[in-house]
Amino acid sequence: MGAPLPPTTPGLILASGSLYRKQLLTRLKIPFDVFVPNVDETPLKGELPHETAVRLSCLKAAAVGEMHPDAIVIGSDQVAMLDNEPLGKPGSYERALQQLQKMQGRCVTFHTALCVRDGRQKKPDKAVQTVNVPTRVTFRKLSDQELSSYLLTEQPYDCAGSARNEALGIILLESIESTDPTALTGLPLISLVTMLRRCGVCFFAEK
Repeated sequence: MGAPLPPTTPGLILASGSLYRKQLLTRLKIPFDVFVPNVDETPLKGELPHETAVRLSCLKAAAVGEMHPDAIVIGSDQVAMLDNEPLGKPGSYERALQQLQKMQGRCVTFHTALCVRDGRQKKPDKAVQTVNVPTRVTFRKLSDQELSSYLLTEQPYDCAGSARNEALGIILLESIESTDPTALTGLPLISLVTMLRRCGVCFFAEK
């Protein structure tokens, strides 16, 4: 374990351009920087959704970690799955509407992977920690008009499964099952706190 990282000491980096992940990490009251990694997010052939999420979270952490070798870097990725079919980021209104129509009254599993890379740790088996936190979401049955109004208002075209639960997307959902309420938003804070504590991060200054 590296030396403790007090709340007043920088050295923590979020490898993501997501506003929602940034807002979640802010809740921990520790300083951090944000760097957006340049990573190809195309799934590999034959790769399962949770495998894609874990691999991409690690690639993001590694890409930023190479530029900041002494930092603790947080990478995260999310892949939605419906009947073993991955639901990626729609990218357009038309594709988003098709996704939401498929999901009506059905259960979708969101795999939210997390990777913490501690550049100070010299032992490879301890330098990288990974976890996948699945969340099962049941969607309401809504009319196409309601779905269209949601999409035009929220425009969640960069969001896996087209549903931003942290905003207006909550109206799409009937129930959520998860061990971590923050996982669906994109950054599982319960798992993250465990990982950062292993890295020696201090969440409360000693008196």
